[in-house]
Amino acid sequence: MEKVRRMERVVALTKLLVDNPCHLFSLTQFSDMFGTAKSTLSEDMVTIRDGLGRCGFGTLETVAGAAGGVRFLPYRSGDGTNRLLTELATKLATPDRMIPGGFLYMLDILFTSSLMVQVGEIFMTKFHRKSPDYIMTVETKGIPLAFMTARAFNLPLVMVRRDAKVTEGSTVSINYVTGSSKRIQTMSLPKRAIRPGSKVLIIDDFMKAGGTARGMIDLAGEVGADVVGTGVLVATAEPQKKLVEDYLALLILHDMEEHTKTIDIRPAFTD
Repeated sequence: MEKVRRMERVVALTKLLVDNPCHLFSLTQFSDMFGTAKSTLSEDMVTIRDGLGRCGFGTLETVAGAAGGVRFLPYRSGDGTNRLLTELATKLATPDRMIPGGFLYMLDILFTSSLMVQVGEIFMTKFHRKSPDYIMTVETKGIPLAFMTARAFNLPLVMVRRDAKVTEGSTVSINYVTGSSKRIQTMSLPKRAIRPGSKVLIIDDFMKAGGTARGMIDLAGEVGADVVGTGVLVATAEPQKKLVEDYLALLILHDMEEHTKTIDIRPAFTD
């Protein structure tokens, strides 16, 4: 590669690191790529780390040792998280999102990649210390959110299906009871999707009583995995007692009044 100026190199390095969150790059890789000494690259990393941190975009982590290197961790700052959740709550509170039967229309937001990238980084920030091996979700609306969370962690996404597919080989299936309607449903997971003994983080778009999340926790247990956390974009305030005891919701839906077309949805916390 033709030798580049420092400013160009810093821009290129930032692009590589930010596009591959949690991926460990060795300085040797960068040294070969840019024809630059490792000591010079270390100075570049300090500049990038300070710039990203000052703007609240994340941080660089240095891993020591022969197999070490540097990686970008897309930590979301408290102010940035608060602004995004407030923006999402405002979008979801518009009256035209109310669907007859007490449902909230969320598809356009869930399928807006720029928003889901940021939400995925919030979940990564909140659950990073849990060190999951897989991100798990259930088909279908929560897939974009879970996929962006998997991207932030640099981890594979595992999708639970309502019906087993012959193209996925042998599966493990369980029956579970939905928390709100008390109906018995089935969910399945390919046996080879998760290694036994792995740690799993469950991500979903919506939780009412927690029956679906409870089903995923039980299904993960059937394949020998340990669920280390459950994150949802929106949870209802009622019922207050869910079938899942420990979960993180980013937004709380407190009330929907069909007659007045009012939706009361607010951030679940402020950092």
